[in-house]
Amino acid sequence: MSKQDQFRQVIEEGYTFEGASITLGGAMLDGECLTNALVRVPLETLNRHGLIAGATGSGKTKTLQIIAEQLSAEGVPSLLMDIKGDLSGIAVPSGGHPKIDDRHAQIGFPFEPGQSPVEFLSLSEEKGLRLRATVHEFGPVLFSKILGLNDTQSGITAVLFKYCDDNQMPLVDLEDFKKLLQYSTNEGKDEMESLYGLISTASVGAIMRRIVELEQQGADRFFGERSFDVEDLCRIDEEGKGMVSVLRLTDIQDRPKLFSTFMLQILAEIYATFPEEGDMDRPKLVLFIDEAHLVFEEASDALLDQIEVMVKLIRSKGVGLFFVTQNPADIPDDVLGQLGLKVQHALRAFTAKDRKAIKLAAQNYPESDYYDVAEVVTKLGIGEALVTALNEKGIPTPLAHTLLRAPQSRMDVLTEKEIDSIIRKSRIADKYNEEIDRESAHEILTAKIKAAQTEERQEELKSQQKKAAGTSTRRAQKSMFEKILNSPTTRQIGRTVARELTRGILGVLGVKKRR
Repeated sequence: MSKQDQFRQVIEEGYTFEGASITLGGAMLDGECLTNALVRVPLETLNRHGLIAGATGSGKTKTLQIIAEQLSAEGVPSLLMDIKGDLSGIAVPSGGHPKIDDRHAQIGFPFEPGQSPVEFLSLSEEKGLRLRATVHEFGPVLFSKILGLNDTQSGITAVLFKYCDDNQMPLVDLEDFKKLLQYSTNEGKDEMESLYGLISTASVGAIMRRIVELEQQGADRFFGERSFDVEDLCRIDEEGKGMVSVLRLTDIQDRPKLFSTFMLQILAEIYATFPEEGDMDRPKLVLFIDEAHLVFEEASDALLDQIEVMVKLIRSKGVGLFFVTQNPADIPDDVLGQLGLKVQHALRAFTAKDRKAIKLAAQNYPESDYYDVAEVVTKLGIGEALVTALNEKGIPTPLAHTLLRAPQSRMDVLTEKEIDSIIRKSRIADKYNEEIDRESAHEILTAKIKAAQTEERQEELKSQQKKAAGTSTRRAQKSMFEKILNSPTTRQIGRTVARELTRGILGVLGVKKRR
């Protein structure tokens, strides 16, 4: 048997599954694509997470698009983080191209244009349904980790959350929490200390500065109502296709803190609300995190720990996570070790550091009798990748140099007019674009402070009135006495008394003198 026949047999055995699967492309050997040697991924293992890595321009985003649209066709909804703005085309069919037809002829099946049902979402000023969450939904532990607080500051945060729970004060947005911080060291200081002990003013100031930092990255627009219901990510359309939710984040690259905040919140919400699913024949939801290094670069150690825990546990909820980044080294080792499907596009070796990174990246893939991974990964063309997945028994499939199929949808950005048209057709747009401003902690504490100030002022006025009344009485008494003393009658009586008294004294003296 020739080397090529042996390789074809390895691919057929390694990538043939009993259950449903999606097709990524055709296997290649010695630079040639072997027709009908298809590289597939079983739907059953896509909740074991995945990695799509490669240098800029190597085709990572198109691979993401391929997987998402095939998942949609199989009835699996997904959430796509569109940081570069080039994923909106998944909503309309491809216009086709002779090069696409030629690629598919090499792989072994015809190209069929298609589209997926799309919902556009937004965290900021981008067009789309607004995603929000309340501070209360984060809870003290998660909120402290987002802010990167130390143990003392986290303790204060827990106390403030407890105070709001005990007093039925909703913590909706960052203004609520800032007002609560101010209250704890000013008007409510005595109350807080009597209930929970001394609260450090310095620690409160440090927390306030962290919140201001978060606000500077646009988080004030994220915290609020109406809170996004993660079940809305799991919708299926009338044709049985999974909804592709495209989160538009082109203006978020300089605000990694906001991106990390959103990612951690949505993972926590999914984990808290989705039931345990056990073994499923396909995922309930798949999340694609493009430019994943933005999640990890600015994350604190506590935040990284939380993300790692979520990655390990969330697959039992039927949820898959795909990290899309330039180099596998961008992903922490504990997370990288949890990723079942790996699609490695080309890496470029321009420096000694690059060559070292390539050697490390090659060690993430199974050994192969047909490829020198460290060498092949530098020679991959656009739309080619090294692929390994998990089969239905959880065993890694053989490493395959793969010529990837083309996306069935448009490989380009939609116009603003096309995006507006899709948003107008949304069935949940009215639900999430409605801004709600109910009474929360800020308004309750403001009213409480105002009432206390009013009561204090009233007590002060009463005290002033009493003092004024006492002074008035004394003045009245003094005035009456002065009137009596100054009256003509009083003066006349006084003169008579004085004269008679003088006479008496002189009379006595005169008698004594005569004797």
